[in-house]
Amino acid sequence: MDTELIYSDATKLAELIRTREVSPVEVMKAHLDRIEAVNPKVNAIVTIADDALKSAEKAEASVQRGDELGPLHGVPFTAKDSIDTAMVRTQRGTPIFRGRTPDTDATSVARLKKAGGILLAKTNLPEFSYGIESDNLLTGRTNNPWNLSLTPGGSSGGESAAIAAGMSPLGLGTDLAISVRGPAAHTGIVSLKGTHGRVPMTGIWPREPRRLWHVGPMARSIRDLSLAFAQLAGPDGQDGYSSSAIPFDNGIGSSNKRPLRVGWLVEPGFGPIDREVAATVKAAAEALKDYGHTVESVRIPALERDFALDVFSRLHVLEMKPGFVETTAGRSEDEVSYMARFMLSLPDTPAVEYIEAVQAAERLRDGYAEYFQRYDVLLTPVLPTPSFSHGQGELLINGQAVNILGIMSATSPLNVTGLPGISMRFGTSHDEMPIGVQIVGNWQAESTILHVASLLEQASPLRDMHPNL
Repeated sequence: MDTELIYSDATKLAELIRTREVSPVEVMKAHLDRIEAVNPKVNAIVTIADDALKSAEKAEASVQRGDELGPLHGVPFTAKDSIDTAMVRTQRGTPIFRGRTPDTDATSVARLKKAGGILLAKTNLPEFSYGIESDNLLTGRTNNPWNLSLTPGGSSGGESAAIAAGMSPLGLGTDLAISVRGPAAHTGIVSLKGTHGRVPMTGIWPREPRRLWHVGPMARSIRDLSLAFAQLAGPDGQDGYSSSAIPFDNGIGSSNKRPLRVGWLVEPGFGPIDREVAATVKAAAEALKDYGHTVESVRIPALERDFALDVFSRLHVLEMKPGFVETTAGRSEDEVSYMARFMLSLPDTPAVEYIEAVQAAERLRDGYAEYFQRYDVLLTPVLPTPSFSHGQGELLINGQAVNILGIMSATSPLNVTGLPGISMRFGTSHDEMPIGVQIVGNWQAESTILHVASLLEQASPLRDMHPNL
């Protein structure tokens, strides 16, 4: 197995293929060998694309002919199993959709393929993409490559675990309240939830409520996020929320040299935050000072008035529950997981509470808008604590018991408001688990947060660390 290939980022692999230092077939075989070696322990990959190797052979032929090559030519990528992939099973983590095989690709998959990427495999998730752990009745539980007794998070936990373990260099995940950023922090990789609507949700299930859902890249490096996002962003004429055609600047060039105004926030507004996590956020903020940026501790009053996770919960229960009812109608208990049963057991949000939640969401958007009048970037935790054991019902944070759903306290504000955020590792816990920071930007300011993330990546000695599997 070629260790250099399985831990290279997608940008490097594309360069090696373009310069003929390595072939797409060699790259594909290295990742298939890695899957065979470690997936039985991790259970991140649930389906391998039957034509992955044949597609690599075609990509190799293109290189030999001297064809014009896309920016991801010959590079394998994976996709969460809620994202449609033509002629490759997309089972959505449930026996209800066992064997389901779409005829067409989701827009996001099609765009990575157009850039030359080759679909390698599908990755695990909770049933219906609904859960903070990637476990379901059809394809089982995914483990964290750093410690198999801990979770890689959810709902894109299979994707994060596959990339962290060297089974994939690049992937697609979806995010309703935490699901690309949380798993990235659990496993020490990077991910981007762009501004709402920047990447179409076409071909991804569930689609409702789309005003809270996002799809985004997960990778090994910030430059990979930038490269992938440049391919993914833009309207497709099918997703009505995907209407922004604003040009995307990858943020990692010379055009971002002006000093930035950076605020960092741990508490209040997100509930209790583990001390090691808080120290990591502060360390990231301090690191930016060395690049000449203005950095200071901040507060956002809107987050203190309206707890975003509560706002999210009141909104999405009423909006998502009908879909759960329809999908599970007439199904036996052995076909429906505990998370779906939990969702079905929840009372509908009364109309007056729902309207108040909508108004609270608007207050949160206004609060962030006011913040970004004075600052360019916000640094926060991704998760209130490092990764935890499978099946936990609550977390103990600084001596305070917190319901396990509190893991979404710092990520859900960006789903309620639609703002973009990057998750990246910048620390390590006392028990050697990754700790991430979240880099938040103003509406459609992906270029700015990618620039800041690239600076933190340079300042961090952790980006070349890999699990010992």
